[in-house]
Amino acid sequence: MAARRRGAALGLCATVCLLDMAFCKGFVEDLDESFKENRKDDIWLVDFYAPWCGHCKKLEPIWNEVGLEMKSVGSPVKVGKMDATSYSSIASEFGVRGYPTIKLLKGDLAYNYRGPRTKDDIIEFAHRVSGALIRPLPSQQMFEHVRKRHRVFFVYIGGESPLKEKYIDAASELIVYTYFYSASEEVVPEYVTLKEMPAVLVFKDETYFVYDEYEDGDLSSWINRERFQNYLTMDGFLLYELGDTGKLVAIAVIDEKNTSAEHTRDFQFGHMDGNDYINTLLMDELKVPTVVVLNTSNQQYFLLDRQINNAEDMVQFINNILDGTVDAQGGDSILQRLKRMVFDAKSTIVSVFRSSPLMGCFLFGLPLGVVSIMCYGIYTADADGHGDERYEVVRGEAGGPALPDEGAGQPEPSGADPPAPAAQEPKDVLEKKKD
Repeated sequence: MAARRRGAALGLCATVCLLDMAFCKGFVEDLDESFKENRKDDIWLVDFYAPWCGHCKKLEPIWNEVGLEMKSVGSPVKVGKMDATSYSSIASEFGVRGYPTIKLLKGDLAYNYRGPRTKDDIIEFAHRVSGALIRPLPSQQMFEHVRKRHRVFFVYIGGESPLKEKYIDAASELIVYTYFYSASEEVVPEYVTLKEMPAVLVFKDETYFVYDEYEDGDLSSWINRERFQNYLTMDGFLLYELGDTGKLVAIAVIDEKNTSAEHTRDFQFGHMDGNDYINTLLMDELKVPTVVVLNTSNQQYFLLDRQINNAEDMVQFINNILDGTVDAQGGDSILQRLKRMVFDAKSTIVSVFRSSPLMGCFLFGLPLGVVSIMCYGIYTADADGHGDERYEVVRGEAGGPALPDEGAGQPEPSGADPPAPAAQEPKDVLEKKKD
């Protein structure tokens, strides 16, 4: 009886899950070739996928949840998906080069999503990019609301100016990553001190920083550097994005999350749970826990040269990196690139054999077998050819004296070189001529 009840409960749960999946899928539209003509009437969040792609299959249930939530909150953004293999011409027009590719399409503009593939991150991206490029802050209450809601955001303070034009240009490029606002001087909180107007500020880590054109250089580059919090949970997406900031990335490779760290603006601090990803990145086996400092611009890295017991030891290690007393490892030299190619090939082969040994034997065994057969065929053909030549030479040497050619009695043209002596012919050929 109990077994029947458990079976009935499992069946009910399965039915509910199937209904829930079908319900979520109803808010994600399957797009075809007609999408190209009528897409400009709305704002679209589109997943370009391939049916055989494993990452696309993992994203599918998350994408269905995104469609449901966007519909439930009344968002103007429509959620769709397109099989990029069936409609390859449309996908190529939007610059799709990998799967899955997430894009927000607004008018003639297409914004790429490069963040983590979670429901909350994708929805935040859609809300941010679909709204106004620069959002006004009309009051101090609104300013405080935004400060509590966002971990990082930028504010332009002042009227029309060349700096505002640069701010708009930077926002149009970096809106996919962070929020941009504008406000008047009266709206700025009292704790903010401005030496001159207009100004651009970034608010993060419970404080703020003011852009200085002479010290910080290009505004867009400064925003790209400052759009990260000082301490983050690291993953592959973040390390890729940090590659353009010019910062050294100090990563604590640990088992449990630890958010205590000293901050400097020349470094990006964070932690990574486990050492699997960092081992692949450095092509080395790191102990846990440990600290590694990455230079993402040239692929160099620095490992601990001492035991870290307190914050002073960590600061000393960082100072040694800055003054050059700690040797850098790795890099992007030709030798390192060759080493990376060998490592990637080895990792790919091992991962294929671990996931599916039969598939690995087929993918790598079949080409090796074909190449082996070809080499064997070439070797045996060469061996047979050399054997025939040796046999003919032996038979020619064993034959009788060579006979003159039929045209030997004809006079030679004057001034011509004397003919070369005729080579002896095989014995069977001489017998035929005698007959």
